[in-house]
Amino acid sequence: MGAQIRVYRQKISSTTSMRKIFKAMELIATSRIGKARARVAASLPYANAITRAVSAVASQSEIDHPLTTEPEQIRRAAVVIVASDRGLAGSYSASVLKQSEQLSELLAEEGKEVKYFLVGRKAQAYFEFRNRSYERVWTGGTDAPEFSTAQEIGAVVLEAFGTDFEKGGVDEIHIVSTRFQSMVVQVPQVVRLLPLEVVEEQATSEADLLPLYEFEPETEQVLDALLPRYIESRIFAALLQAAASELAARQRAMKSAGDNATELIKKYTRLRNTARQAEITQELSEIVAGADALNAS
Repeated sequence: MGAQIRVYRQKISSTTSMRKIFKAMELIATSRIGKARARVAASLPYANAITRAVSAVASQSEIDHPLTTEPEQIRRAAVVIVASDRGLAGSYSASVLKQSEQLSELLAEEGKEVKYFLVGRKAQAYFEFRNRSYERVWTGGTDAPEFSTAQEIGAVVLEAFGTDFEKGGVDEIHIVSTRFQSMVVQVPQVVRLLPLEVVEEQATSEADLLPLYEFEPETEQVLDALLPRYIESRIFAALLQAAASELAARQRAMKSAGDNATELIKKYTRLRNTARQAEITQELSEIVAGADALNAS
């Protein structure tokens, strides 16, 4: 009986320590989520402005530009998967990877070969565990992304897009990430970056019209300058949204884990008390039986 009590004490002690860790991680995620949401909001004006500029150039010009023209045949696609570097965030990374698998199945059904570009150690571990190949991986700082990372990813995928198919190039580029809607709702999403599908970060009123631009020197040169910046802004916006989603998911997961730890501590405490009462009862019974035996003798 004493050994059982010691087991419950050990469980209570270890669960209490785990609850402290969960609480600390919850507080860290809570303190960072505000900054992450502020970065998302701060990125919207630039993203919307460059989106409108690219939209105006693409819609008001009748040109044959490789970044805005749908190819006759799409044989190979690049998929950028944005997951997390760390776990303890619930189903955050699993949801993104599941969405990427659904996209891969759809592309395969359309007869397209897929090349993967990964962001986050969870995505890297997922592919390596299954012995699946990928082109590049970027790790570190998924919960606080830097614009230089978006620039590097944009440069790599644009280089792949500009390479001929026979030399390993791709005909279209998709990005799979998580869109932050609220502290409770984060939605995995797929966006095709190239050929260009212009999608604004924030809805505008119907009265808003695209401005008229005069291009100097040529429309093609304007697109050559604007579209790489547009791709970088889209990738950076996806990284920022993913970072806010990761922190929100981790905060929610750690709160749930802490609550579960509290319930376990209560359960183990009741079992320990029950075992202790049984031990005391047994000891009293032995004392009474011994006293009766002495009286009888």
